[in-house]
Amino acid sequence: MATGRYVTSAPGRERIPEAVAYRHVRDNLSRLLAERPDAVGVPVAACPEWTIRDVVAHLVGICARVTGVPVEPPSDAGLASLLTAWADLGEQVERLVAAGGARRAPILVMDAFTHELDVRHALGVPPPATHPAYPGALDVVVSGFSAEADRLGLPPLRVETDGVFWVTGQGGPPVATLGAPRYDLLRSLAGRRTYAQIAELSWSQDPGPWLPAFAWGPFDPPERPAEPAAS
Repeated sequence: MATGRYVTSAPGRERIPEAVAYRHVRDNLSRLLAERPDAVGVPVAACPEWTIRDVVAHLVGICARVTGVPVEPPSDAGLASLLTAWADLGEQVERLVAAGGARRAPILVMDAFTHELDVRHALGVPPPATHPAYPGALDVVVSGFSAEADRLGLPPLRVETDGVFWVTGQGGPPVATLGAPRYDLLRSLAGRRTYAQIAELSWSQDPGPWLPAFAWGPFDPPERPAEPAAS
């Protein structure tokens, strides 16, 4: 069971260690991009003005900050050299996370997994049917959404997917339910879906009151669809 200031989730869900989930993301992306060296300049619709190279450079930069290693990939660094740098720094990050030395490990994993899904969509590769990063990433984004909903004074909402649920807010029974497949829920809560797309998810009542809370932290729903729903 995962609990937090803003979220209560159902029991019975296995939590995957963050280091394992991060390694899975890194292995997936590295394998995918090693087979597509031509993908370096492919635009990533979910990250306006970024290419796949920019996404990988971002992931390397995050690892550099976590480890304290002063790495600044040159602007002309190729995809192969960036993946090599990520392999080295990523292993260090995974050791730190496994040892409890990375305070924001859940956010680190959520960010990396979100970008794995961004790259997959950019290359026309379907999202994975299963992935160890899903549980922690969903906890992070639901918590962020819940904090924003609470800040806006919105009533509690039950958010459910694939047999797991969260109740947002800081008390009281939920007055409505939002249900979605976990991929669509994650993409909606991580700024990858428009308000109209979010409203098309399974809501037990008018979603209007809760839609403003989908703009939280670093995320803001795009004006135009960057990707279709997967289901």
